[in-house]
Amino acid sequence: MADEHQQRVTLEDYSSSSVPHFFTSIARPEVQAHNINYPHSLIHLIQGNLFQGLPNEDSYAHLSTFIEICNTIKIAGMPDKAIRLSLFSFSLVEEAKRWLHSFKGNSLKTWEEVDEKFLKKYFLESKTMEGKAAISSFHQFPDESLSEALERFRGLLRNTSTHGFSEPIQLNMFMDGLRPQTKKLLDASTGGK
Repeated sequence: MADEHQQRVTLEDYSSSSVPHFFTSIARPEVQAHNINYPHSLIHLIQGNLFQGLPNEDSYAHLSTFIEICNTIKIAGMPDKAIRLSLFSFSLVEEAKRWLHSFKGNSLKTWEEVDEKFLKKYFLESKTMEGKAAISSFHQFPDESLSEALERFRGLLRNTSTHGFSEPIQLNMFMDGLRPQTKKLLDASTGGK
C-alpha cells in the first residue's frame, strides 16, 4: 500500500534540466553596507577599460587601471576589495567573460582569488620570464641617481607582479645592481654594510 503512494517518475522528469542557482562565478561579498548603489558613471569608466582575453592585451595593465577606477569611490561598510570583487565582471568581455563564467557558481569568494586566477590565465609565462630576467639583471645606469634607479627597479617589479621574488631577494638584487660608488654612499649613510 505504501508503494502505491510513491510518486511516479516519468521520462519527462529525467529529461528536464534544472535551473542553476548561481549565474556568476564570483560570490557576492559579505559587507556591512545595507544599500549599495554604484554610480552609472563608474560602470561606464570600467567598461571603457574592457579586457577581451586576446594574446596582445596586457592583463596587468588592465588590472592596474581597473583598481585605479575602483579606488575613485568609497562606500561606507564596504571594503575596497569587496568593491573590486563586485565590479570586476563588468570589465571583461568575450573570451575573458567566458573564462570567468567557466568557474563553478559562487566559487570565487575573495579579490585575491580572482586576481591570482586572472593573472595566472592571462599574464603569459613568457612575459613572466622576461620580467624575471629584467629584475634579476637590474643594473644602475651610469648617469642614474639612486632614487631614479630605485623607481625604475620598482617599475620592473610592478610590471611583472607574478615574479615571485621575496622582499629580501628583491633587496639583494637591487643592491647588487647598484654602481660601486652608490653602494659606498648608501653604506656610509646607514652606518655600515
